[in-house]
Amino acid sequence: MRKEDCFYLGKIVSKFSYKGEVLVKLDTDDPEAYEEMESVFVSVRNNLVPFFIKQCRLHKSALLRIDFEEIQNEDDADRIMGSELFLPLSFLPALEGNKFYFHEVIGFTVTDTEHGNIGTITGVNDTTSQALFEIEKDGKQLLVPITDAIIVMVDRQEKTIRVTTPEGLVALYLE
Repeated sequence: MRKEDCFYLGKIVSKFSYKGEVLVKLDTDDPEAYEEMESVFVSVRNNLVPFFIKQCRLHKSALLRIDFEEIQNEDDADRIMGSELFLPLSFLPALEGNKFYFHEVIGFTVTDTEHGNIGTITGVNDTTSQALFEIEKDGKQLLVPITDAIIVMVDRQEKTIRVTTPEGLVALYLE
């Protein structure tokens, strides 16, 4: 399995018991959706390795307590400490309406209610406090905040996103 075919689920942040159970900080708005997992890919030396799960359950909000079949004690748990967990993209539940996964909208055309076609999404920058669409138009890059106030409509069939950008934002980049 390649990382490009997976989504990041979370990171192993600490040991829970002497039997090798670990706590995973999940990167999700819906941690309950991952309580019934049977397996997960663990990044070990930059390779995705399948690990099978004996039991997992929520532990204090966004932490998932996992008992892996392959991890029998604290020494085993130490070897995977800090590792990232991944699941295949096919495990993501389908989103509807104006909700979307960042990877899903790469290549979508963005149209502004005032300026028309403002380019194609080439990426999403989520390293800042506000996630941004990275949009390319005629060799220029636009950065548009991803907020409910700006996104008017997501059309998966036409692969377009209609936005209403703040006054002056598009002109800042394209003029």
